[in-house]
Amino acid sequence: MSSQTRLTRAFENAKRIPFDNKSKFILFSDCHRGDASFADDFASNRNIYFHAMNHYFTEGFNYCELGDGDELWENLFFKEIFEAHKHVYLLLKKYHDSNRLHMIYGNHDMVYRDKNVVKKKLSTFFDPKTGKDEPLFTGIEYHEAIVLENLETGQHLFLTHGHQADFMNYIGWKINRFLVQILWKPLQVWGIKDPTSPAKNYVELIKIERRIKRWIADNNNIITITGHTHRPRFPNINDNSINYFNDGSCVHPRSITGIEIVQGTIALIKWFIDTKSDGTLQIVKEVLEGPIKLTDYQTKKV
Repeated sequence: MSSQTRLTRAFENAKRIPFDNKSKFILFSDCHRGDASFADDFASNRNIYFHAMNHYFTEGFNYCELGDGDELWENLFFKEIFEAHKHVYLLLKKYHDSNRLHMIYGNHDMVYRDKNVVKKKLSTFFDPKTGKDEPLFTGIEYHEAIVLENLETGQHLFLTHGHQADFMNYIGWKINRFLVQILWKPLQVWGIKDPTSPAKNYVELIKIERRIKRWIADNNNIITITGHTHRPRFPNINDNSINYFNDGSCVHPRSITGIEIVQGTIALIKWFIDTKSDGTLQIVKEVLEGPIKLTDYQTKKV
């Protein structure tokens, strides 16, 4: 099965979510939440992520996580990840309880495509205060893709992780998981990078982006938003542009990037730690690109 066929299948089987020009969504991906060990890339940005997600919850946003939220290649047990970042998961639970949590699986949390695994791992957590299991993400579903459907304009937005365009991280994900668990995680402490990751392999990254762009061009230039490569992408508006977006990741050095969809517009944003004039630190948001009206990205043949 080719990458084009895999992307088409993901689109056709995607969960459909209606929205309008009053809706608000924040899209993050590639959090790679780990066990707070030296190999946990999320740990250094955890406070930034938590602050941003608190802001979005208060402001009434829906949260779409575009895959690789949990690092289940380096870590065998979700329980260890949950204990390391319990306050983050309890915040995500608030989104879930208010029907504002929409989850996509990627290659590092591919096991979540199995509904039984999701139910077993994520439905409850043990609370030492009560001495019993308490609800966590009861009834949650993970999807390979989501399509946002604008009820006012008829425009569709295709959200997926993007590993469909990466053979070894889609078909061969179990092999790569084995290599990461056995070989690359122990070597990471010495600064040796994992070559299976497109984020650390520029040649492979470019190939993946080209495959995704080819699919978009062959499918009416539908707005497509992915993660996987960790490289933020925000297309220009012109007759020759391909409507390919990438929200980046939550494991950049000292910052996280994401995409906001707010009242019919789209923007690429970054949250990071900044220094005030008096020397104290603060977490701030910067708009990197946009906001641009979604309707400016016309669906058309390319």
